[in-house]
Amino acid sequence: MSATAELPTKEAHVLKGHEGAVLAARFNGDGNYALTCGKDRTIRLWNPHRGILIKTYKSHGREVRDVHVTSDNAKFCSCGGDRQVYYWDVSTGRVIRKFRGHDGEVNAVKFNDSSSVVVSAGFDRSLRVWDCRSHSVEPVQIIDTFLDTVMSVVLTKTEIIGGSVDGTVRTFDMRIGREMSDNLGQPVNCISISNDGNCVLAGCLDSTLRLLDRTTGELLQVYRGHISKSFKTDCCLTNSDAHVIGGSEDGLVFFWDLVDAKVVSKFRAHDLVVTSVSYHPKEDCMLTSSVDGTIRVWKK
Repeated sequence: MSATAELPTKEAHVLKGHEGAVLAARFNGDGNYALTCGKDRTIRLWNPHRGILIKTYKSHGREVRDVHVTSDNAKFCSCGGDRQVYYWDVSTGRVIRKFRGHDGEVNAVKFNDSSSVVVSAGFDRSLRVWDCRSHSVEPVQIIDTFLDTVMSVVLTKTEIIGGSVDGTVRTFDMRIGREMSDNLGQPVNCISISNDGNCVLAGCLDSTLRLLDRTTGELLQVYRGHISKSFKTDCCLTNSDAHVIGGSEDGLVFFWDLVDAKVVSKFRAHDLVVTSVSYHPKEDCMLTSSVDGTIRVWKK
């Protein structure tokens, strides 16, 4: 059986409802649900496996750029053009707290493992850390060593990793207060971490994805073929870490072999820019979203 037969390249559902560009689509922790957000200032909760919209959340004053759900699926956070980070209750749809402090639009948000903290990445060149358990709406920590917009953030148990338009991927070890910086020399617009935790995948605006060793910063591999020059387009790895996935500005989605960087599959997922790719935590299933206003569910 060929490697590509194992990849989710068959369209299972098209999720429609957003008006205008969808900027992010994310599976929840167990992969049973998906959250999406976009230009229409809404966040939507779906059952992607049945193609059903469950709930719509409205409170943002401008476009919503990113969303992340807690591991117990009870809460989620969101961010966007209105400079605030929202902390929501999933079932009631209520905003529990609005964290204010960024001096510009907010590009990305992530919870830590225990969902006690949210970290946000902003146009104001900072990462900000917010405590979900306290009633304070002020950040508990500000990381502002970046020289330009911070586009993307990932967390490990002890580290915060940010990717910036200044061309760096910076890792902050929270235990010892140490910062490491890897300069890729090209604007970084998306980062994600491998499932084994050993590598960071960075999407750069020179139409490359770069795989870095997380401890040494060594460049392990470069993936090419897609177009990424002016839009924020996601990249990630499959749940087995065997393949790298990237969206392209021409509507294609690419799968590369992790080790030899060969394109093993590419197909048209959307008519316009692919903004987001999210891989199911256990199954061979993928979400893509686009400027064309749709989210698509892909199975093998």
